[in-house]
Amino acid sequence: MHTDSAQLLGRLLTDGATIAVGGFGLSGIPTGLIEAVRETGIKNLTIVSNNMGVDGKGLGVLIESGQVGRVIASYVGENRLFAEQYLAGNLQVEFTPQGTLAERLRAGGAGIPAFYTKTGVGTMIAEGKPHAEFNGETYVQERGIVADIALVRAHIADTEGNLTYRYTARNFNPVVATAGRVTVAEVEQIVQAGEIHPDHVVTPAVYVQHIVQARERIKDIEQLMVRPRPALV
Repeated sequence: MHTDSAQLLGRLLTDGATIAVGGFGLSGIPTGLIEAVRETGIKNLTIVSNNMGVDGKGLGVLIESGQVGRVIASYVGENRLFAEQYLAGNLQVEFTPQGTLAERLRAGGAGIPAFYTKTGVGTMIAEGKPHAEFNGETYVQERGIVADIALVRAHIADTEGNLTYRYTARNFNPVVATAGRVTVAEVEQIVQAGEIHPDHVVTPAVYVQHIVQARERIKDIEQLMVRPRPALV
């Protein structure tokens, strides 16, 4: 277990590195590790993530610090600064359908270099990519993603590195964890080896090289929607 995330990532990262990051919106993101990346000052990063957070939160802090050169994501609509940098030509973006992105990460983690899907055929997403016909249907080839570093957020880890997740915070984290040459997990609770029942392990320790203790903080909510509670009768 590591206590200084910035020092750890400073040893693991170099300029131009590709980082895959778990989370969906602001749910299940490794906030402390993202802030540690900012502290390293590493530049020209390629970020692979479902989205880029919001202004000033999540991966948005790396957009603010000017450390990101390229993004592979499926949705970026909540980040105004991201849009400004993209439109100004300061940020390269590769949009990938959400399910395709998940499968690209899973494929990379499984050692599968490429696969075919119908999603995106006939759209800009498929331009310049190989196509093939299967059973009379046209499919487009997508490449698996292998990142230099994967950053994930888990609920519980044991000292061996086995991970479990909590509810919807699980989201992209399991596939991201498999797709990194080196995976760093930020976890809420750390227990001794053997304390997580084998049936409950989601990410086996073989995929995880480093764990760090997450500090307590208020969990940000991207958009809070509420409705009045009906009166009791």
